[in-house]
Amino acid sequence: MESEGDIGGKLVKNLGSQTCQICGDNVGKNMDGDPFIACDVCAFPVCRPCYEYERKDGNQSCPQCKTRYKRHKGSSAILGDREKDGDADEDASDFNYSSENQDQKQKIAERMQSWRAKYGRGEDVGAPNYDKEVSHNHIPLLTCGQEVSGELSATSPERFSMASPGVAGGKSNIRVVDPVREFGSPGLGNVAWKERVDGWKMKQEKNVVPLSTCQAASERGAGDIDASTDVLVDDSLLNDEARQPLSRKVSIPSSKINPYRMVILLRLVILCIFLHYRITNPVPNAYALWLISVICEIWFAISWILDQFPKWLPVNRETYLDRLTLRYDREGEPSELAAVDIFVSTVDPLKEPPLVTANTVLSILAVDYPVDKVSCYVSDDGAAMLTFEALSETSEFARKWVPFCKKYNIEPRAPEWYFAQKIDYLKDKVQTSFVKDRRAMKREYEEFKVRVNGLVAKAQKVPEEGWIMQDGTPWPGNNTRDHPGMIQVFLGQSGGLDSDGNELPRLVYVSREKRPGFQHHKKAGAMNALVRVSAVLTNGPFMLNLDCDHYINNSKALREAMCFLMDPNLGKQVCYVQFPQRFDGIDQNDRYANRNTVFFDINLRGLDGIQGPVYVGTGCVFNRTALYGYEPPLKPKHRKEGVLSSLCGGSRKKSSKSSKRGSDKKKSGKPVDPTMPVFSLDDIEEGVEGAGFDDEKSLLMSQMSLEQRFGQSAVFVASTLMENGGVPQSATPETLLKEAIMLSAVDTRTKQTGNCGYEDKTDWGSEIGWIYGSVTEDILTGFKMHARGWRSIYCMPKRPAFKGSAPINLSDRLNQVLRWALGSVEILLSRHCPIWYGYGGRLKWLERFAYVNTTIYPITAIPLLMYCTLPAVCLLTNKFIIPQISNIASIWFISLFLSIFATGILEMRWSGVGIDEWWRNEQFWVIGGVSAHLFAVFQGLLKVLAGIDTNFTESPMPSTVVINHGDLSSVSCSSPSG
Repeated sequence: MESEGDIGGKLVKNLGSQTCQICGDNVGKNMDGDPFIACDVCAFPVCRPCYEYERKDGNQSCPQCKTRYKRHKGSSAILGDREKDGDADEDASDFNYSSENQDQKQKIAERMQSWRAKYGRGEDVGAPNYDKEVSHNHIPLLTCGQEVSGELSATSPERFSMASPGVAGGKSNIRVVDPVREFGSPGLGNVAWKERVDGWKMKQEKNVVPLSTCQAASERGAGDIDASTDVLVDDSLLNDEARQPLSRKVSIPSSKINPYRMVILLRLVILCIFLHYRITNPVPNAYALWLISVICEIWFAISWILDQFPKWLPVNRETYLDRLTLRYDREGEPSELAAVDIFVSTVDPLKEPPLVTANTVLSILAVDYPVDKVSCYVSDDGAAMLTFEALSETSEFARKWVPFCKKYNIEPRAPEWYFAQKIDYLKDKVQTSFVKDRRAMKREYEEFKVRVNGLVAKAQKVPEEGWIMQDGTPWPGNNTRDHPGMIQVFLGQSGGLDSDGNELPRLVYVSREKRPGFQHHKKAGAMNALVRVSAVLTNGPFMLNLDCDHYINNSKALREAMCFLMDPNLGKQVCYVQFPQRFDGIDQNDRYANRNTVFFDINLRGLDGIQGPVYVGTGCVFNRTALYGYEPPLKPKHRKEGVLSSLCGGSRKKSSKSSKRGSDKKKSGKPVDPTMPVFSLDDIEEGVEGAGFDDEKSLLMSQMSLEQRFGQSAVFVASTLMENGGVPQSATPETLLKEAIMLSAVDTRTKQTGNCGYEDKTDWGSEIGWIYGSVTEDILTGFKMHARGWRSIYCMPKRPAFKGSAPINLSDRLNQVLRWALGSVEILLSRHCPIWYGYGGRLKWLERFAYVNTTIYPITAIPLLMYCTLPAVCLLTNKFIIPQISNIASIWFISLFLSIFATGILEMRWSGVGIDEWWRNEQFWVIGGVSAHLFAVFQGLLKVLAGIDTNFTESPMPSTVVINHGDLSSVSCSSPSG
């Protein structure tokens, strides 16, 4: 038999004939003539030039086992070398990498480039699992628009199998490494090594070609997007900060959440025993009362389960604004942050004061975000001239207010609430001019309030002939139910400058067309009109919607949202980022539970750990792609369906057309990029050939099919296919404004479609945009996106992002609760009911529980009222619903009450909600349950059973109005005197 030393000698000899796994050259020999071994631990085959590069410009460690390279004889010393590191000759520098000529460097660069082309991209790179914590170590780096895959190509395992036993003569023992066995997949998927090679290669190329800054690609399903940084940025800086995740999921401490979960399970067991006892022990002499009580208790149990278990996985989230700035908004360079279109909706200026809307707009214009990336669209669904004039005044005041906010970095940036703060405004203010400027700005704001309030007073009495604009023409919106569409750009990049000469964000007034006989769908229809208008004028990839009374309280709110939406891994799966609602002007005791703290601080945090919070109607930043009805990028993870998953609707069969496209991609033998958008411009021009779709089962990728989906506007359809957002540079503002007017109309271009509305026979309101069919369009819209597989994020910054106004009396509060409950009943009785809708999609079960609970909670009013009435009936009839119980049964009754109390206490413990807020919520739940919820149930039933829906008739093609669209300057319209 051969000795171990003989075997080791042969293997080392064979090692010398191996090729470098980086550049492909022969590994070669060291200065003593023996085979060169870079790493004494795993013997990963690396040639001398690649070894020197890694020591000098890399991490000084083996790309496979991460062991720090020792200094070999002939290698120059670097910082961190230890004196005991081997055979190095301090004076010898026969192979000095730092003194190589340019030809040698270029040769190595070509080797690195060849290695990257051969091993740099896998054949089937899968997206990470976004439902779990995102790995902080697997973030590919973007290099000038080139995607760097997270894995190397799957080359043959034989090539990478290395047998390297111990070498005689004092050498370290070297273990045998098989990449397939050691790393679970063939090839060496070390993304950090590839990125360092790419960075080194770019450094070599900078002497040949001029440097170019990488442009930020779209985060809307266009692949793994990481730090879109200039190549001059230091590599160590990129590795340490710019490539780190922009957010982090923080779980609730186990010491707080585990007892809570144990009590929930214990309560469920006790509840089952209690119901078993109640069902098996009827009361013969009061059977009817007993039956009613048992039915009510079963309903309460079901309602509790639907409400409780979606709170099983609560999480917190942290954002890293400094990393966002380092990656996308470095000082001295053009910002690469994504553009955001902000929507503000208002209807009646007499019920929604223009001064409140003006404060919201001013807080938007002064937000801490690049001005060329912010566009504010104000939807005036009442076509009120008062709103138009107030917005004109607001745009003028913004020229002074915005530079003041940014100069002194004040919070909040809504002037009414800033000047109302009872704080020492001199604290932490070092500028000597601040006091003088603040006083001057307060005077300016008081004068602005006088002007706006004067407009409100003038609008109280409408002239018989209607309002007249400054140029003498009648106001187009004098008839609020029959008027053309109106769009006016007040501020923008074409001349909107502040008092310091800096640009201001774009401010656009929009009033969509109204015609008799058409269903306009209230707020949902107005929001969809803004989606289309903004897509033509600015086309920001993300959209924030706010009610007119919700101002931006935290100027960095948009940056907080971008930490999720622009995250290269997480962002591709996020449909929206929801912020909690916070309110001003609420009394200290919050007697009407306006803060709704239990819902915003407990329920939504629980949903964030599942598939994300529900959409609550305001304070939400949307991914435009998700609103267009597309599905998120498909995940490569294929779970094997078991009996339980198949019984629970775990099938991946797709019921919708877009879902069928996803399943067809899986069946296709062609590799499909999971981040590729559903539609692309190439698909329209060249058809489905070569696009990775099955010709027989995919939709016809043509301009006509897209127009049937989005409506007959070629400009808008083209905007939906622009991955990075934005508008064509060749388009003129006048052309875009005219197209935007057409998109805000009811029945534009109708001769070709039988004189129908723009949204008629399209997917608007059913699959695209805000969904119609309920007064609570927010719940329905979020549910549709979650059913497609998107996830949402709940962001709770320390400083509340937005603040709004809340009802100040019981009547207004109950009317608000009645509207919400009526919307839930409408969803419950519609085809979109979460009880039976969307089982072919990717909606998680606990998320479905939450949506079912949001739709059936008004029904609880009926058993609640009956259960509250039973004690009085029992006293009057001298009959009782519970028979005489034994001592053991008494224990179960007491245990049930104790578990209820324990659940509430532990819930307050992990959430931080105070007992007073929790108790107010319970009180008002009962108050609303026996009043507003009950009326909502009967009103919803009457609406469905009586069929109150109106059959609308067609109207002739309307005219359209563009207010001074030529120069895009602000227009002041005034009413007649008297």
